[in-house]
Order: sequence, then structure tokens, then C-alpha cells
Amino acid sequence: MKLPNADQAIIEPEKLHTYLLSLAHPVGRFKAEFFRSMGFSSDNWLSLSDGFRAQLRNDAKIKEKTDYGQKFEIRGVLTGPSGKTGEIVTAWIVLTGEEIPRFITAYPGGQ
Repeated sequence: MKLPNADQAIIEPEKLHTYLLSLAHPVGRFKAEFFRSMGFSSDNWLSLSDGFRAQLRNDAKIKEKTDYGQKFEIRGVLTGPSGKTGEIVTAWIVLTGEEIPRFITAYPGGQ
């Protein structure tokens, strides 16, 4: 199945440049090393956002439903500015009472 209303998906810029691409973030720094190895940085965070949006063409897997809403997972291959590719997983949520998916996080998906 496709992520519902994927064409309207929300990706907050702060999640990218202050979390996923931050070498100083206590949790995100481990993910930042992976994304930076592909050529992504805080300066080109928009290209990472575009890469995540391209993943929305892939099928989504329904994950747990929480008090906050329904979660989804999308697996795919991401190509970075350096030309390096890697398997990734992006996590999304449609909040209770809403219809638009929101980006939660991403991480290497080669496990």
C-alpha cells in the first residue's frame, strides 16, 4: 500500500538539519555519520528531504497504532550527493484526527 496522502507529507526542516545531520545531537549523531557519508550535510538538507520524498513512491508498511496515531515504515534506496547509495528506512505517522503523514525519522536499513 502507498502512504496515505503522500503528496502532502510534512517533513519538518529541523528534523533534518538539527537531528539527522547533526554530529552534535546525542541520538542523531549516529545517523548523521551515515547520511554525511553519502554527501548530505546541514548545508544541503533540502536534498535529503527530496530524497525522502522520492521514497514515498515505494510501498509503505503499516506499523503500530499509538495514542498519537498510525505509524508507517517505508524501505528504499537513497542516493546521496556523492553518488553513494544506501538502504534506508523512513518512519511516518498520521496523527489521530489528521490525514496528512508526518516524517518521524530515518535510519540505515541494511539490517
